[in-house]
Amino acid sequence: MPASAAQDDYDSPWKEAVEHAFPEFIDFYFPDAGRQIDWARGHRFLDKELQQIVRDAALGRRHVDKLASVTTHAGEEDLLCVHIEVQGSMDPDFARRMFVYNYRIYDSYDRPVASLAVLADDDPAWRPDRFGYERLGCRHNLQFPVAKLVDHAADEAALLCNPNPFALVTAAHLYTRRTRRSPIARFDAKRRLVRLLYERDWTRQRILDFFSVLDWMMRLPREFEQRLWQDIESIEGERKVKYVTSVERLAIERGLQKGMEQGLEIGIEKGIEQGIEKGRAQGSASVLLRLLNRRFGPLSPDIIRRLSQSTPEQLEIWAERVLEARTIDEVFAGN
Repeated sequence: MPASAAQDDYDSPWKEAVEHAFPEFIDFYFPDAGRQIDWARGHRFLDKELQQIVRDAALGRRHVDKLASVTTHAGEEDLLCVHIEVQGSMDPDFARRMFVYNYRIYDSYDRPVASLAVLADDDPAWRPDRFGYERLGCRHNLQFPVAKLVDHAADEAALLCNPNPFALVTAAHLYTRRTRRSPIARFDAKRRLVRLLYERDWTRQRILDFFSVLDWMMRLPREFEQRLWQDIESIEGERKVKYVTSVERLAIERGLQKGMEQGLEIGIEKGIEQGIEKGRAQGSASVLLRLLNRRFGPLSPDIIRRLSQSTPEQLEIWAERVLEARTIDEVFAGN
């Protein structure tokens, strides 16, 4: 993976964002589908079932992010396979992959499947939306809706005014790609988006959730990260709230608390202090801890210490591995 791609790890924050606000994700990128879904009936993620389907398919490394069960206004329960392509480059095998997962899910559940794809590359012309074949008069085809992030680049003002959180996520994605070679430009863009978070009429938890997404996506050099935290403290002082500066502490406390419940012994205050210091300096340790805890369960004191003492380079390597690793040992192997 190129160095720039390693620095801008899109997959993890997109997964987090979809989980936090699935209806908004569908409504923003696929409004026709959103109008057909009865959100009042709720939705249910089928992550464990999806993992089994992926494992059985034996297709190697794939990025199927979410499988959810929803109910349409017609009363029909459907499965939505949400495939978010975040690698940032054209993939000649993409449409075939959508086709394979669609029929694997159908085979597993014996009910209709809607496959939806978001493309985050830079090429406006690359829009794979179908795959199929014909042999001896037999035709098998899949055509699926595609949302292209670059389509939103022409109307930045609309993104920043849109109340849907995925408008800000899309803006963050576009800014991240645009500012890869300009830390000061990225700093200005990130500060602008963080300020917009405070202007939304959202709950405290939603602000924290989407700050985590922006913070992971728009990584900054240490000196700019420190300047950003100073600005955040000023914003919080102006608005007399204290939300975003709690992100690292909350994530680390969750991981440590679950570990303590399993009988693990570690100095919680010391662990939190180390985690906050590293999180502010390096930007990612607390979010990685949160992902590891969600993926593999309670973490050992040794793992928590490794995260608190990690370098930015180590964090990037572990972040790339966490979503594909089968065990936590695979995440930290050789590092």
